[in-house]
Amino acid sequence: MTRTYWAAGTAVLLALLFAVAATVASASGDGDGSRTTARAPGLHSPDAGFARDMAVHHQQAVEMSFIVRDRTKDEPVRGLAYDIANTQANQRGMLLGWLDLWGLPKVVADEPPMSWMGSADGHGGHAGHDTSGSGMSGHEMSGHDMGGVTAKPGALMPGMATKEELAQLGAAEGRDAEVLYLQLMTDHHKGGVAMAQGCAAQCKTPAERALAQGMVEAQQSELTLMADMLKQRGAAPRG
Repeated sequence: MTRTYWAAGTAVLLALLFAVAATVASASGDGDGSRTTARAPGLHSPDAGFARDMAVHHQQAVEMSFIVRDRTKDEPVRGLAYDIANTQANQRGMLLGWLDLWGLPKVVADEPPMSWMGSADGHGGHAGHDTSGSGMSGHEMSGHDMGGVTAKPGALMPGMATKEELAQLGAAEGRDAEVLYLQLMTDHHKGGVAMAQGCAAQCKTPAERALAQGMVEAQQSELTLMADMLKQRGAAPRG
């Protein structure tokens, strides 16, 4: 279990180091004094869509991790929660930083979540999600098939918890809080892996693809770890 945990951390660390180096290189030149002239991704490109959506996805993981930290004294769960919060907060900062570097907004009001998945130009489904008259913004639409993964009713994106589930986590204590956190984070990671696989396959920015692949490998390792932790507590992942 410890080996799995450290493998997850190592994969994320390597991805972060590569992404930082690649981002600096692309922003400052090729190392020979010249400036790069690579075109920034478009507004609805997979690169930009993934950065926006995964930043939102990561933010909830950070929130859930801080909630469970105060609901249990179990050190393995608290340690996992701390590392998930720290890692995903750092990755979120990188994703938002790329959007700034590209001169793109962090929020696009009429862009449904995950509309960038499904086609190389990022428009696979963007035009097909008409939220007019629904009373809901794109990020509040749920239950739709988005790039092969679905969001449950009341959730912003696949894997994300609903407001009711977050309230339930905040009210739980001890083992109940540990189990619910591990179950919610398992769902969260499954959704995150699907999104990251989409970027690894579709994004054009090498640094972003590398970070996405690192997310896939790290979160898959953490899924194994969390399954073991649930088993130790006489529980199992949901669904």
